[in-house]
Amino acid sequence: MPVFFAQSLDKMASRDDILSRSGMEFLQDIMAGRISAAPLAETLNFEMTGIADGEVTFEGTPEAHCTNPMRGVHGGWYGALLDSVMGCAVMTRVPKGRVYTTLEYKVNLTRAIKIGQRVQAKGFVDHAGRSTATARGEVRGLENGKLYATGTTTCLIMKTDA
Repeated sequence: MPVFFAQSLDKMASRDDILSRSGMEFLQDIMAGRISAAPLAETLNFEMTGIADGEVTFEGTPEAHCTNPMRGVHGGWYGALLDSVMGCAVMTRVPKGRVYTTLEYKVNLTRAIKIGQRVQAKGFVDHAGRSTATARGEVRGLENGKLYATGTTTCLIMKTDA
């Protein structure tokens, strides 16, 4: 099954579905098309293309709807891509029955991505403890390998109220 993006909340994984899987299992089920990927990723034209323990890869292409008023790729596109890939890297280490959320993230833009340019983002876990995790990420041109942005994040790993 290909990756799919839910068009409504009732087509997304339920809270019980989420908690019944480890973070790695959750991401594997997204990649297999058994549960929806983040609808935001469809809007911004990027998707998860690889997962391993502590590492996730996304690919994406910013289009005209991702620009700022000066016709450049909006910084929020870089931020959403990096927040997603770094958060998903952390998700690979989240145990069954727990969830995570981003506490903060930082993005550094090193060069402009052109509209229609395919990029690859990689997220790497640096630390995953019982309640916090840190990760870093980078965005590189898929064809030229040039570095376009880097990021870091701190995430909270938590139990949810029943």
